[in-house]
Amino acid sequence: MTHPNLTAAMGLSDFYPHRPQTVTLLQTHISFIFIAGDMVYKVKKSVNYGFLDFTSLEKRHHFCLEELRLNRRLAPEIYLDVVEICENENGRLVMGPGPRVVEYAVRMKRIPEEGMLKRLIALKEADISIMDRVARKLADFHRQAETGGQIDQIGSLETIRMNHDENFNQTESYIDRSIPGYQFRFIKNYVHCFLADREALFRRRTAEHRIRDCHGDLHLEHICRMEDTIVIFDCIEFNERFRYEDVAAEVSFLSMDLDYNGYPEWGKAFVKAYIDHAGDSEIRTLLNFYKCYYAYVRGKVIGFRMDDKAIPADDREAAQKTAASYFDLAYTYAARLEKPALILTCGLIGTGKSLLARNIGPRLGADIIRTDVLRKEILNIRPEERHFEDFGKGIYADDISAQTYKRALEIAGKMLQEGRSVIVDASFKKREERKNAADLARRIGADFFVIECTCPDEEVKTRLEARMLKKGEASDGRWEIYRDQKTSFERISEFGDDVYVVIRTSQRRELSMNEALTAIKSRLAGRLAPKKTLRL
Repeated sequence: MTHPNLTAAMGLSDFYPHRPQTVTLLQTHISFIFIAGDMVYKVKKSVNYGFLDFTSLEKRHHFCLEELRLNRRLAPEIYLDVVEICENENGRLVMGPGPRVVEYAVRMKRIPEEGMLKRLIALKEADISIMDRVARKLADFHRQAETGGQIDQIGSLETIRMNHDENFNQTESYIDRSIPGYQFRFIKNYVHCFLADREALFRRRTAEHRIRDCHGDLHLEHICRMEDTIVIFDCIEFNERFRYEDVAAEVSFLSMDLDYNGYPEWGKAFVKAYIDHAGDSEIRTLLNFYKCYYAYVRGKVIGFRMDDKAIPADDREAAQKTAASYFDLAYTYAARLEKPALILTCGLIGTGKSLLARNIGPRLGADIIRTDVLRKEILNIRPEERHFEDFGKGIYADDISAQTYKRALEIAGKMLQEGRSVIVDASFKKREERKNAADLARRIGADFFVIECTCPDEEVKTRLEARMLKKGEASDGRWEIYRDQKTSFERISEFGDDVYVVIRTSQRRELSMNEALTAIKSRLAGRLAPKKTLRL
């Protein structure tokens, strides 16, 4: 175990040979980090999380030496040596040789905070071209990194599967604390399906030596610009199976972190630059999968702080919120579509199709075309301007509706051809309208789905009455229109289980969203659910 006087002793300036003016202690779930002036000393905690074991002094010494060796590959100017922390004859802790070694520390130069990539981006002190420099350094590093033999074996499909299963096992206690149960189940199912469907790809990349001895923890806080040099530090030393990985995983980690911090365009620029430098276009196929993995890992690792009693309560609460945001991002990646899709959210007015579209659109990475708004744009009417016409009259006459649907599909077609998925939010009460949409998807080669929203009449009535009082609402739907529309709606019977799903929107919003996402992803994976209303 960690010496009881360690943090107190190392918190004093006179403990260090260079006598720094200040000493600051930072903690992670696995390390004590002492910032002593322009030097940093990193001591490993006596912990065992299953995927790492620092519970003996010998192990901590070994992994300090490994941290030094491995990080010198990308940051030789930062990592200096490993120093002993000893207990002298008087029982006092000292740095350097002594009668009894009680701990070891990795000694490093302090990384200049003003050069940290995260800070540079946030303060606009670097432009997006810096991602090309990062990508070039990483591609060169990967090209020279060790591969083959044990590295290929440890980084194989079996290890990838084991890493994910370990994540799920270690986060079961987080369910409904930092990750909702529906997100946990969705991500777990997505991972298992992707691994099964892409087995040949994973095995081919191993055979082609795309598995390398990588950094393993590549995010913004581990990258610094020091004068004209890009420095990448703090790689994983404690477990080879987290470091022996596909280079696509390493690229995905940084791309995920840029997404998380609100810089998705920087992430796209980095991925494109890396692919250009490395000539590895298959990374795009694996990008969302590995981004999901690393967002989940970050949620798990930060979540460990929730149960660390050595950390103040406020910090544990903050860790819970941060972990939840990473898990939510992993859920978004798991829901993303791999190729363009045309999705219809259809049904009677007031059944929740617009809300469902708004909820699943960002998760799927799909744009939304809302015909309530488009209709008024075509007629040069402000979206919020109310037009309470009789059913099938005025701006809702058949000819204007036909024009609206035609324009919606024209816009959708352009989006699909650009490689973008799109949701058309409309009633689609006529089979011909739905057939036209299906024909468009088939011509372009896009995936196609029809999600019909249903809801009990009494709840629809309540919703429509509330909508009448809402300012800025584009829909002119009212209860009497709903009743007329219900009699004219042509039942959806022309599509099979691979396309069509019914969602009851009377349940909680997030569960309706998850049903829709699950239905789409399961159909894409070829695992068709029975033709009935899906329930979680």
